[in-house]
Amino acid sequence: MTQATDAAPARIKDIPIEAADLPAAVSGIVRGGGRMQMAYAWYPAPGRIQLRYLGSRAQRDEYFMWRCEPRGPVPSVAAICPLLGWYEREIADLFGVAFTGHPEPNRLVLHEGARPWRPPFDPAYPADAILPFDPAEGGLPELESPDVQRLPFGPVRADVVESAEMVFLYVGEHIIHYHPRLFFKHRGMEKRFEGRTLAAGTILAERVSGVGSFAHALAFCQAVEQAAGCVVPERARMLRSLLAELERLYNHLHYLGHLAHTTTLKVGEAEGKLLEERAKQINARLTGSRFLRGLLIPGGLRRDLDPRPWLSGDLESLRERVATYTTMLENTNSHLDRLITTGPLAHDVAFDQGATGPIQRASGFDRDLRRDHPYAAYGGLPLAVPVRPSGDAHARAQVRIAEIDASIALIQRVILLLADGPVRAACAPPPGSDGLGWAESPRGSLFYAVHLGPDGSLARVKIKSPSFSNWRVFPFTVHDSNMMDYAINEASFGLTIAGCDR
Repeated sequence: MTQATDAAPARIKDIPIEAADLPAAVSGIVRGGGRMQMAYAWYPAPGRIQLRYLGSRAQRDEYFMWRCEPRGPVPSVAAICPLLGWYEREIADLFGVAFTGHPEPNRLVLHEGARPWRPPFDPAYPADAILPFDPAEGGLPELESPDVQRLPFGPVRADVVESAEMVFLYVGEHIIHYHPRLFFKHRGMEKRFEGRTLAAGTILAERVSGVGSFAHALAFCQAVEQAAGCVVPERARMLRSLLAELERLYNHLHYLGHLAHTTTLKVGEAEGKLLEERAKQINARLTGSRFLRGLLIPGGLRRDLDPRPWLSGDLESLRERVATYTTMLENTNSHLDRLITTGPLAHDVAFDQGATGPIQRASGFDRDLRRDHPYAAYGGLPLAVPVRPSGDAHARAQVRIAEIDASIALIQRVILLLADGPVRAACAPPPGSDGLGWAESPRGSLFYAVHLGPDGSLARVKIKSPSFSNWRVFPFTVHDSNMMDYAINEASFGLTIAGCDR
């Protein structure tokens, strides 16, 4: 399924479903080899809640969207499709929908102690109301043995690190149970889209997660373009793919430097972050923004870019330095000893819990939205999708190393094929329309579902971010591991808390 081709973007199949039929329907998708992607709620009208479930029946099949309007409690499908568990809890917190039979019925977004006088996404909830809150501890297993120690770490942590509390139950160095408490800095980003114009929505999307600015804005714009049936000009599609790969480059280079930091490979850390800086300088020279902001708009790009003749040479120089750097990493025994067999993520756990991006590909899944559901210009570009089977920290690093080389090769191909032409088309979705956009961000699959109100402004924007998925998966690699490997394991996932909390 292609989001932007020579024809208008294809519509997503919108299928009504009764709440009572959800367990059987989800079970059928899972048993048939399909995959659910996310679930969310919104208010089509005051007092009328609608649930939406996104999935596909096979890896490269078109997406479908189930539409459900519950008249009471909804049967949970988390036991059938665990990755939907967090989405149900999020909906329960923010919309007040009750899910019966949920295996993890405790709060997710709203911490214990939050006392909203009505669900925060209720249209009657005042936008400027402060949420009443009394600090309280989160739910954890009761300690039955005096040998088991409890270590709450955070939410304020050392270094420039986002806020989260990591609770460890351990004996000696052995971690028995691990519970991350996130959403300390939940910013209500989805709520902030309500009532905004499409242009303002693009700017807001760029600020959901700083290191994924371009991917977020791209997914948002493509959702709007699908709602409008807008055909993005070819040159704009090509440049979008080029810019998306530049974002992948600096993210992966930062990842390698930070991973070296956790294995105490100081020279490796310094070189990785220097190469990240070189990649950001290329971004700034091409666009004026190190984080590739201010370029996208529904319909294409705000302005044209000229990557010739210098970009190809700069990328080749960067590629040579990266190749030397990654070869040294892969031949440094002290580094590899800390990565190999650390934090293994089993293939079936990765699928059931919703792992995405380099995390799932390092556990043996050959999945990538750029190839499986092409968008921008990816449908006409050669794309290597590296996969590793072992699922450990080393495999996660190897996938990113291979993706760096693949990204540079893809950018060079775009430069070679780039033709003159316009970079923007008119894009005016009709009031009341909706659309779905997606992108394979550096951390994995990213989706935006956009609903427009009767006045043409944004009525609801749902963000499915890769870190929301991968933070759910991560604890499965920490249980039954050891304290000395924890920082390395977390770094190997390349998680962001801002992308998860939103």
